[in-house]
Amino acid sequence: MVKYRVLYAQEICRELFRDFIRHQTVTKCWRKENGRWIIKDAPFIDDWTETDYQVLISCLKNTILSNGFVYAAFYNEKLKGFVSVEAEIFGDEQRYCDLSSIHISEDMRNKGIGRTLFLAAKEWAKQKGAKKLYISAHSAVESQAFYQSMGCVEAEVYNQKHVEDEPYDCQLECSL
Repeated sequence: MVKYRVLYAQEICRELFRDFIRHQTVTKCWRKENGRWIIKDAPFIDDWTETDYQVLISCLKNTILSNGFVYAAFYNEKLKGFVSVEAEIFGDEQRYCDLSSIHISEDMRNKGIGRTLFLAAKEWAKQKGAKKLYISAHSAVESQAFYQSMGCVEAEVYNQKHVEDEPYDCQLECSL
């Protein structure tokens, strides 16, 4: 049985991710060309290096210490999914909260964990006074299918920092 709970800064360390499998084999991605979204062949394997884990640990701790939200799924007491939302609200009328990460371990995908985590993120952001979640999302066809199933659409206003940091990501929003 999967158990969900808030994570605390002091428990976020490399050991927490020992049984987490980030691996994703990507074959096709969405790309915006000439103002239209198309699917293109873009094969690669997405995985985290040790440096990526250290950056992730630092970012998740920072999210918590700056009053953001980090919520996790555990199966047999092993981390199998997590979501993070930043506390800052931005975007004038859009009133966005940034969903800064959502990841499900490869061995636990397609079991509803992502949906549960995403809904928890939406509820948290709504309680903070946001109107929408902002997501700079991986452009893989499978990732985008998940976001579409959760009601995400192309963002009304793009966060330029996200566009610069991840130019191939799809900039999305989800009403709360």
